[in-house]
Amino acid sequence: MAPLPPGSTLGILGGGQLGRMLSQAASRLGFDVVILDPEENSPAGRVSRGQIVAAYDDPTALNVMGRVCDLVTFEFENVPAASIEVLAGGGALVAPGPTALSTAQDRVAEKTFLNVVGATTVAFAAVDSLADLTAAVTRLGLPALLKTRRDGYDGKGQAWIRTAKQAAAAWKAIGEVPAILEARADFTRELSIIAARGRDGSIAVYPLGQNHHADGVLATTLAPAAVDAGTDARARAIATAVLDGLDYVGVIRIELFDLGSGELLVNEIAPRVHNTGHWTQDGCVCDQFEQHIRAVAGWPLGPTTAHARVEMTNLLGEAVNAWPALAAEPDARLHLYGKAEARPGRKMAHVNRVKPL
Repeated sequence: MAPLPPGSTLGILGGGQLGRMLSQAASRLGFDVVILDPEENSPAGRVSRGQIVAAYDDPTALNVMGRVCDLVTFEFENVPAASIEVLAGGGALVAPGPTALSTAQDRVAEKTFLNVVGATTVAFAAVDSLADLTAAVTRLGLPALLKTRRDGYDGKGQAWIRTAKQAAAAWKAIGEVPAILEARADFTRELSIIAARGRDGSIAVYPLGQNHHADGVLATTLAPAAVDAGTDARARAIATAVLDGLDYVGVIRIELFDLGSGELLVNEIAPRVHNTGHWTQDGCVCDQFEQHIRAVAGWPLGPTTAHARVEMTNLLGEAVNAWPALAAEPDARLHLYGKAEARPGRKMAHVNRVKPL
């Protein structure tokens, strides 16, 4: 396709902080943005040309969005397949495409795909019943992590099984829904890589970031991570294999386990911009949000070289109330999401502390 010209209208499903930062990036490139989100006056809606207030599977709203927008993208991956069909039926281009979304929505399909393209994961087993779980525990060994096949993030929808007697309780804890059991990975640290693929097949990969979690939620990302040339090359090869294997268009996040022996395992992918890529806003000329807009709009991909070392810290709940002190830090760049209510655990903002390389 020809590059989408400035002045075109871009639609975003999702009105949270990722949609907000995507909208701001699109506006800088001259696009008008329309948000679809069930929450009136959403964070993304307030910085966009307009917002359609409706459910993500509302056929009327989707049809309107498909007719109004030249291109539609997403801030989250759990978009119903039927919604994509309605959007496309309205005439809009949709990216990322249905293959990437359907793969990322099902953890068994995701891990199967990853291993097919040579991006090795931990051993796993599909679980559809307590009997399946019992057999999987025997085959994979313990401890092991039980996760719902669909949905769930930031530690939700999962349970550790450390002894065979805990299997039934874990099955009940996740709601007795289709699941995946994953063998434990004995890793030294978690890394993530943000990468993009354009409509012409070109690929751009950012430096690796190193992540730290607290209570199952991302706390900090430090980037560029300290890695040797071999680890960097392997991560880039994994990103290329995943992007090409999905015929992907847009930005993707790939979470990696560093085993400390030169081996990397892929934990999961997220077919969208991601929290672990926020460091690029102040560490790179072209951040992940602009990169995603460039990719889906058919523009040339931007540079990914880091010009600074960045520590990204999430501000959850009332931690955002420290904004006056954070704003006074000379090396800190504060990114507030425009959310009114600071509920416990809610992502309200992030701060990037910028240092020379």
